Formats: sequence, C-alpha cells, structure tokens
Amino acid sequence: MELLELTLYLSGLGIGILLFFQPRWLLSIALLTTPGVVYFVETNEPVVALTLDDGPDSTTTPKILNLLLDYKVHATFFLISTRIFGNETIVTEIVRQGHELGNHLTDDKPSIRMSTLEFEAKLLEAQKILGKFAETHWLRPSSGFYNTKMLDIAYKYGYRIALGSIFPYDTHIPSSWFASKHILSNVSPGSIIILHDGGYRGERTVSTLKTILPKLSQRGYQVVTLSKLLTFQPKKSD
Repeated sequence: MELLELTLYLSGLGIGILLFFQPRWLLSIALLTTPGVVYFVETNEPVVALTLDDGPDSTTTPKILNLLLDYKVHATFFLISTRIFGNETIVTEIVRQGHELGNHLTDDKPSIRMSTLEFEAKLLEAQKILGKFAETHWLRPSSGFYNTKMLDIAYKYGYRIALGSIFPYDTHIPSSWFASKHILSNVSPGSIIILHDGGYRGERTVSTLKTILPKLSQRGYQVVTLSKLLTFQPKKSD
C-alpha cells in the first residue's frame, strides 16, 4: 500500500472510530462555544437519559410505552406537533405514565435551514399544541444542528437545547443490532441516548429497547428523563 493510500485509510479508520465511540472530549469541544447546550451530564451515578424523537406514531409509540412501563423506566419524547393530531390519547398517555414532553418543532425539516423568523414561528406553534398536554422545557432542533440565533430564541422562551452523547445513527443505519451494540458499547454515567419513533424507525427502536433495557438494568443503570438526569449533576460550589 502506498503512503497516500495508507494515510487515507488510517484517516478514514480514525474518523470511523470517532463516529462509533462518540467520545465526550469531542462533544466538550462543542460546549466551549455553546455552553448552554446539553449533550451529557457529568456524574458518577449509574443513570442515563433516554430520548425519543419524531413521535407520536399510532402504531409504534404505544409499543414503546408498553416496554418502558414493563421495565419501569422513563423517557423524554421529542414530539413533532403536526403528528399529534389524531394521536392525542397517545400523548395524554405519555404524560400520564410520567414521561416528559420535548419540543421537536412542527415537521421533520432541518431546523438549521430555516430563517430566524420561521424557526421562532415553528417553535411557538409546536409549543402551543404541546402546552395542551404538559409544559415543555426542552427543545431539540430537527437534524440536530443549531446556530447562535436559534439558541437565543430557545432561551427567550425558556427552553434548553438538548442533543445527546449516544446517537446510533438509527436514521441512516437500518439495523437494530447495530443500534443496540452502539449504545451498549458507549453508555456511561450521564449519557443521553437518542432513538427515533415512527414507522420502520419506531419498529427498530422497539427491537432496540427490548435488547438494551434489560442489559442496562443488569449493569445497574437507572433510565430517566432529561430533567431527572440533570438532578444528578453535581452542584457547582460558590
């Protein structure tokens, strides 16, 4: 193998390793420029947050809720507000079971491509609908990218932006086996796990949860909402 080919191969291998293991030091670099965004929580307690994007779905969300109930765990559901119509009873059940609602705007369109005015309008439109069921304090931009103007708008309306430290690429890799392996290989105290609801993605999430929830329990992990996870963060001394 020539030097250039070897260099390209090693570079690709290194990037692949970083993408698979998603090290916290890499996420910490992003926090230097946007310290208010939550990717994970620094804690020594065996606790992680489970977050589920893109619901509700009339078929897969009830299956997910049944699993969470079976394992006595709680999650934060980042809902797309236009998908709530016709699924109001499911959203009511999400809240009744003690889960948390998060704002994932009005449709599955990359938020970063929106104008500032459009982003603010969609945030408020979704908030109005979600507010019929519960207060929302967490925002997750669609596709996970954001800029400072989006942060300013989120803070203006009392939101914190949450991304995550464990994303098994379930929007691109159609494999529950890979998602489960990825999560269980990377989980550590304070992790925030991202999975997706709805259609075939939701069905894969059901399969993934069936694999990871008992194993996380065996490892002594408590699975909680985002707001609950933050209570495990050590308080800063004055």
